[in-house]
Amino acid sequence: MAVARFRSVVIDCPDPHALAEFYAAVGGGTPEAADDDWVVLHVPDGPRLAFQRAEGYTPPEWPRPDRSQQFHVDFDAGSTWQEIDAAHERVLALGAHPLDLEDREKKDFQVYADPAGHPFCLCRIAEP
Repeated sequence: MAVARFRSVVIDCPDPHALAEFYAAVGGGTPEAADDDWVVLHVPDGPRLAFQRAEGYTPPEWPRPDRSQQFHVDFDAGSTWQEIDAAHERVLALGAHPLDLEDREKKDFQVYADPAGHPFCLCRIAEP
């Protein structure tokens, strides 16, 4: 029996409103601001993501063990590389930048950083 029910993943960042808007554009949903320091995004059919202002925020550096990623978000972006390529162009236009695009056929994912520097992946859905 579980001790508690999952509520949300909370992400530290310098600008919660901007980062919530980025993830809303990538995964859907509408950000709801409690105040200037806390924004919640209810991703349709997904987890609740919350963004909190962290003064002195230092982004992770990927891949570096001494500045680890600490977490990352995976997005299913399609079952074909054509769909992944279209998602790639869209996340770049939203402010993401690539971290690892190597060996995508072998790994079935590509790694990016969001505008605050957190890693996230666009994953290819395996066809049945």
